Amino acid sequence: MNIAVVDPAPAILVQRRVPTLTRLAYGFGSVAPGIREGGFNYFLLLFYSQVIGVDARLVGLAITLGLITDAILDTGIGYWSDNLHSRWGRRHPLMYASALPFAVGFFLIWIPPAGWSNTALFWYILVLGVIVRFVASLFEVPQTALAAEMSDDYDERSSLVAYQYYFGWTVGTLMTVVTFALIFPAFVTAAIPNGQFNRDAYTVYGLVASVVIFLAVIICTAGTHSQIAHLKPPPPKRLLSLRTGLAEIGETLGNRAFMALFIAAAFGAVATGVATALTFYVSSYFWGFTSGQQALLSLSVMVSAIVGGVLAPLATRTIGKRRGAFIIGMAAFLGAPLPIFLRLAGVLPTGNGALVFGTVLGFTIIDVGLIIAFQILAGSMMADLVEPAELKTGRRSEGLFSASTKLLGKLVQGLGVSIAAFVLTAAGIKAGATPADVPADSVWRLGALYAPVVLSLWMAMMLALRFYKIERSDHEDNLRALAARRAG
Repeated sequence: MNIAVVDPAPAILVQRRVPTLTRLAYGFGSVAPGIREGGFNYFLLLFYSQVIGVDARLVGLAITLGLITDAILDTGIGYWSDNLHSRWGRRHPLMYASALPFAVGFFLIWIPPAGWSNTALFWYILVLGVIVRFVASLFEVPQTALAAEMSDDYDERSSLVAYQYYFGWTVGTLMTVVTFALIFPAFVTAAIPNGQFNRDAYTVYGLVASVVIFLAVIICTAGTHSQIAHLKPPPPKRLLSLRTGLAEIGETLGNRAFMALFIAAAFGAVATGVATALTFYVSSYFWGFTSGQQALLSLSVMVSAIVGGVLAPLATRTIGKRRGAFIIGMAAFLGAPLPIFLRLAGVLPTGNGALVFGTVLGFTIIDVGLIIAFQILAGSMMADLVEPAELKTGRRSEGLFSASTKLLGKLVQGLGVSIAAFVLTAAGIKAGATPADVPADSVWRLGALYAPVVLSLWMAMMLALRFYKIERSDHEDNLRALAARRAG
């Protein structure tokens, strides 16, 4: 824990509030990574393995290697952003530059060349995926860093992160709902009775999603442009080398609270990689839900986002971020796989009738709301690492923390996708198989493998989080110490 030693009669902390329109614009920017993550996490494995016909293990390997490359580049982007000197500050030049290549690259991922071999398509997924993730990070890393930079206030940081997650979940989810409710049904044919397995549907999805990504990046960047004058300046210009950069990165990140979040993010990312890659497999194959039912499940997240967006700031004000994250997280992650266990135990009947769908829908609304609240609190806890690091190093490192808390997560999230691919193989679900083609014992094995894996990973994440110790009083002491240092 990093607690500053301050004068016994410190000055009163006075902090500038971020205007509401700026908060809205800032939060809306998260639509872009929300759509990108939804596409890559939910659709990419399904599209290439079941629609295009690429071996699921090859797709999983391409995604894993792409995530590893992206994670390494992210740390460099964060460090670069922290040290960038420009008339538009440290964050906005990179955010503006990302808009067009982000949108175009995302569209191209959904229109792979016809007639290519599995090997050629593997390289297509890998190379284009790395490019898309890189330009996406040029926006996402600086944008996430802005939460810690626009406000020093313990409570307002949770509010800013809540806007971020609210828009990321709701509009990102709305894109998924539109895909299931409008795009997939429009591509139902006599030969392909489920438009989810029609290649042409993904071309339309990619086009619509890319336009929204471009608009989200521009609205966020232009909408927060007025804050540039109030943001923290970069450190003085100096000659930077790889050795200097690595030394400064190590110095900045060398504290117990960061390592707690770092390790927790790693376990959480593996679980997320497994869960998101298999979400629609579980919905389509294990539960047997129709496209309409899946659209309703996705739409329910709109309610969940409101629950999470209200609950996280409330927990921050009442019991604090650390305690709130642990209590809410335990409830969320213990409850997430419960419906699957109930069906495996025979408590929930087979089929996709009203009882089954209603149960899963109710669990989804509550559980996703708790997960969103947990994510908001964890993001705000990351923002509170900036001041202890500044006291230690004399440098503001919002971008580095933004990237680094995702570093190990991205490195191992690909492992989660690979685990998901092998779960499909172990369950006996072959590439190109529709739900009607999969035998009942394979469906049972899918649930029996999926639920225990994600539950174990989430519990490991919660255990690591217990070692984060920064409370409200610690944060306010750090702010006073920094104010005293700046006053001379």
